[in-house]
Amino acid sequence: MSRKYFGTDGIRGRANGVITPELAMKVGQAAGLVFQRGDHRHRVVIGKDTRLSGYMIETALIAGFTSVGMDVLQVGPLPTPAVAMLTKSMRADLGVMISASHNLYEDNGIKLFGPAGFKLSDEVEKQIEELLDENLDKRLAASRNLGRAKRIDGVHDRYIEFAKRTLPRDISLDGLRVVVDCANGAAYSVVPEALWELGADVISIGVDPDGFNINKECGSTEPEALSRKVRELRADIGIALDGDADRVIVIDERGHVVDGDQLLAVIAESWKEDGRLAQPGLVSTVMSNLGLERFLKGIGLDLVRTAVGDRYVLEQMLAGGYNLGGEPSGHIILSDYATTGDGFVAALQVLAVIQKHRRPVSEVCHRFDPLPQILKNVRYRAGKPLETAGVQTAISSAEKRLNGHGRLLVRSSGTEPVIRVMGEGDDRILVEEVVDDIVTALGAAAAAA
Repeated sequence: MSRKYFGTDGIRGRANGVITPELAMKVGQAAGLVFQRGDHRHRVVIGKDTRLSGYMIETALIAGFTSVGMDVLQVGPLPTPAVAMLTKSMRADLGVMISASHNLYEDNGIKLFGPAGFKLSDEVEKQIEELLDENLDKRLAASRNLGRAKRIDGVHDRYIEFAKRTLPRDISLDGLRVVVDCANGAAYSVVPEALWELGADVISIGVDPDGFNINKECGSTEPEALSRKVRELRADIGIALDGDADRVIVIDERGHVVDGDQLLAVIAESWKEDGRLAQPGLVSTVMSNLGLERFLKGIGLDLVRTAVGDRYVLEQMLAGGYNLGGEPSGHIILSDYATTGDGFVAALQVLAVIQKHRRPVSEVCHRFDPLPQILKNVRYRAGKPLETAGVQTAISSAEKRLNGHGRLLVRSSGTEPVIRVMGEGDDRILVEEVVDDIVTALGAAAAAA
């Protein structure tokens, strides 16, 4: 499907640039019309992260939804997986999360969830996109049928209790010193409180949002501050979430980063031992390290790969009956508990393994040696540099040089004007050379556009 508005994770872009009040209101109207099914009073749950632009976008969405007759339940700053969970548990017709995930505050986005808490299918997104380009004036609700909006209290406690119940009953976090970095984002209040209630000694950073500092030098994409804090306090583990808390990475007691591939390996091995895997394997993307695939094969499990994006991981999980999937970035989906990636619930599963074995995180969370993997991004302003002859020649040459002894992936980001170049193989020098050749070609094409 050719997308005009939706990317791989909802609609995302610069606040008041791409994501304007006009667009947000139109999204509310279009999505509201698509999800009005039946004669009951329809309602939508709206959550957000801590970006300044969230106020503007939320107000515009409310105008859109209420204008087509939908009631709005505002839950305030809350993790994306919490909004998905509440959409289902509160029997809403639609859920909305206002967030640009790991991006800085200048960007924002609109993520939509259906009544079962799952992200929308391509077909439903297509229906919404078609309405976005139509004049909807004649489809607005009559004056007596306009929707109402109200803020809902107590939903933070509901998410905390939900997350706590995902831990085995015999597991406590007593005696564990945890530093948690909430990226000055949506999880800043719920996650530290939940960890404390579970018995951990909790030190929190990235919990002072001001509208501008979300993901700034903190969180899962910039874990250096967390790493320093773990070493400084001699903590057992560091947990880094992103701005909307749907992804997680871990810092071991030495200050080293543990990415999503290693966390998937930890959970997969543990669940296999406990007989909790629904299928003999897990689902990840083409970006997952070959080391993960080899590790899983060694313990009798398969790795099923998909296109990049947690929505594609989830689609394959549902199609194949898998209950574990994720991405190296830390999007981890545990479908026994959640309908989308939940960074905190994934972290709790890892903490359970650590407490069970009573061994350092550096041992528990190092399940395999990753192959050398080089990832570089090339930003562009216009055109389609990936399709130019020079870039295609560079890619073809790189594949010949790897000659089956590595992997190469060149793709456009689904959320920003960036082309990502990933190379992987046993020979690091060769991988670096082929990636650099492609990056050079892309840079030249971007400059000429």
